[in-house]
Amino acid sequence: MSLKDKNVVVTGGSRGLGLGLVEALVAHGARVTIIARSADALESVRARLGVATICADVTDETAAHRILTEVSPDILVLNAGAKPRMGRLDQMSWADFTVPWEHDVKAGLYWLQAALKLPLKSGSRVMVISSGAAVDGSPMSGGYGGAKRMLWFMAKYANGISEQKDLGIRFQAIVPQQMVRGTGVGDTGAEAYAGAMDIKPEEFVARFGAPMPPREFGEKVVSVLDDPKYAEGFAFGLKGDTGITMLEGAVA
Repeated sequence: MSLKDKNVVVTGGSRGLGLGLVEALVAHGARVTIIARSADALESVRARLGVATICADVTDETAAHRILTEVSPDILVLNAGAKPRMGRLDQMSWADFTVPWEHDVKAGLYWLQAALKLPLKSGSRVMVISSGAAVDGSPMSGGYGGAKRMLWFMAKYANGISEQKDLGIRFQAIVPQQMVRGTGVGDTGAEAYAGAMDIKPEEFVARFGAPMPPREFGEKVVSVLDDPKYAEGFAFGLKGDTGITMLEGAVA
């Protein structure tokens, strides 16, 4: 899939990994619309990159249907995520534990449902951004690991529905396998784990190997979208030192 002039919607595209992806998409000629809650952050990105912006809450079910109907993207990237509350399991309230479920999973459900019910046009791609925590867990961030695994499952369920209904929509999971400094979730996690280990956040992040800044993350996602060998795979792990790794599904 060449990204030249492709219509792409990115939720949570005004900061962090989402912004890195938006930068990469624009550099490859895509026409990008980003969705976020902060009008100021959206305006800053619009002025710098020339993208379209929509200020909306991704957990608003009606917004998901309205935006996908209006924009009709060729590619939808579900990236928006709340910063998890950090703490040991024995220190967390239910409200803190379920933050990622009330935001990330709820938003994922509504946007995946909208993509299937409209539906998006045949040949569309939907990228669901998960996390390495979905594989190994994350004991300092409550329900975060489970929420990110649920998004992975939901993308697989959506693929099944697309096949059953012959919609021609391909759903894929993207799994960053390291914490990334300079992002809300990455900084929050690195600070919490480093504090528990009595080391500096940069020392903790260094344990993942070569860094993967947001723009590099974006280029790797672009490769998954653009390279035919990734068209039929389902879940892809992304790391700074090992690049793109197939986690689930056969490469075409």
